[in-house]
This record gives sequence, structure tokens and C-alpha cells, in this order.
Amino acid sequence: MTDYLPDVQKYDAAADAAVVGKIVKHLGIALRNRDSSMVSASDQSELDRVEEKWCGKKLGVTGPEAKSAIAAAAKAMAADRTKSRVTFYYLVAKELGKLDTL
Repeated sequence: MTDYLPDVQKYDAAADAAVVGKIVKHLGIALRNRDSSMVSASDQSELDRVEEKWCGKKLGVTGPEAKSAIAAAAKAMAADRTKSRVTFYYLVAKELGKLDTL
């Protein structure tokens, strides 16, 4: 978990380690593989999967609100070629105001 916190803090200096830890726990085995630990913001099927699995199933938000939060996270991380899945999910949850519900 300590590996992920500094990356999240690049985008949110006040990031809570406990919240980041919950995202890491949620992602579990996906973080073991370098490819699956990253988000490809240029791959629509990847973004659809984030919307369905993270926004819909975990956060309970779908439709335009979820799409908007994903787009905001992608824009915030645009300069980062390797978008950490933990950081991306954190930013989406923050945009949706769902950090405290994780």
C-alpha cells in the first residue's frame, strides 16, 4: 500500500492512507500484474469496465455522472503515461464524492 500512496498524493496531497488501502484491497490480485495495475485512458473498453465494475458495482453510480468522473480522472492524469489503477480509481471516487463510503 505504501507504494501507491505517494502516487495518489501527486494528485491529492491530503489523500487518506486508509482510503488508498481500501482501494488496494478491492483491486487485490489485479495489482500483481503490471499491465492490469495500469489504466489505459485511450481504450474505451477499459473505461467502460471502470464504469461498470468500479463506478456501478462498488460506488453505486452509473450513467453520465460516472462517465464524467472517469473523464475528469483521465484529464487530471493526462500527463502521466503510466496511469496507476489505484490512483485512477481514487480520483474517480473523489470526483463522485464517494471516498468516505469506501
